[in-house]
Amino acid sequence: MKPQFYIAFLFLFLMVSCSSDDPIKELEPIDDELYFPPLSSNVWETKSISDLNWNESEQQPLLDFLEEKNTKSFMILHNGKIILEAYMNDHDATKSWYWASAGKTLTTAVSGIAEDEGLINMDNKVSDYLGTGWTSANLEKENLITCKNLLSMNSGLDDTLGDDVSPSNLQYISDAGTRWAYHNVYVKMQDVVAEASNQNWSDYFNAKLRDKIGMTGQWLAIDDLSVYWSNTRSMARFGLLIAAKGKWENTQIIPEAFLNNATNTSQNINEAYGYLWWLNGKNSYHLPATQVEFNGKLIPNAPDDMYAALGKNDQKIYIVPSKDLVIIRMGNAADGDNFALSSFDNDLWAKINALIN
Repeated sequence: MKPQFYIAFLFLFLMVSCSSDDPIKELEPIDDELYFPPLSSNVWETKSISDLNWNESEQQPLLDFLEEKNTKSFMILHNGKIILEAYMNDHDATKSWYWASAGKTLTTAVSGIAEDEGLINMDNKVSDYLGTGWTSANLEKENLITCKNLLSMNSGLDDTLGDDVSPSNLQYISDAGTRWAYHNVYVKMQDVVAEASNQNWSDYFNAKLRDKIGMTGQWLAIDDLSVYWSNTRSMARFGLLIAAKGKWENTQIIPEAFLNNATNTSQNINEAYGYLWWLNGKNSYHLPATQVEFNGKLIPNAPDDMYAALGKNDQKIYIVPSKDLVIIRMGNAADGDNFALSSFDNDLWAKINALIN
């Protein structure tokens, strides 16, 4: 085909295409780029429910349910942007609330950072950092307990003696790795990091994690527990960091490979537990304060790939990679006091599903 004829043919084709009765539709931009809010600003970009073609009529029933269930704050992020942010029951965006055991995952994150810096090794025994005698177990049994055991809740120490983690209260019940039990001994990982970094825990945490993603908040000692308090957006920032595989904008803060280990089954007893993260979609699970194995998924109504930070009285961080979602709930117990998981999780996910599906 001669060049002149080719040009004429192409022009004719375009004229015919454009003369159709149907107007040419502009392609809508695909908003799949992960958004990160600025570090030192209250600005946080939003996106509407209608943008995502969710069921807008289900928003108010969800909010009514949350308020009725003693919720103080609730947020949904999609690809980092705020879709829904609500405060209720005398709470607001400026007030802090406790994370309870949802804050265990902060210890996980900082442990990963410390390992990446060469300060600790998850496979090393805890006594390498704290010295011997940090438990009341004999030396042979104490030396079986690794950092990974602390993060996986399978230290083998007696979980029935309360939250005190002084040596006299950390008693042997089985070899490390042979028994899963929800136990406050995980906080010894904070001591491990502090010893290895030659800093106190809060200073290391603030410098390596909190300040790098624009969080606010502080650790407070309450009844032998180290508990994190912050506003809701700070909890959402942390959830976003984890959903982004440990990266904040162009900076890798937590190693991706470590987070992959943390958010997958960490031992062969409780399939639904990683490194202080709860995992959905498994065949069975264990719950705090019991050695019973329950068949089925942790939260049947939630997506199988969802993983969660769960705290006493229904503090929640849900992360759903397949749907690009981070969901936050803070407040008082929905129905009755609980360690972490409750029937509220499944009921809440029924309401969330009605909105997003």
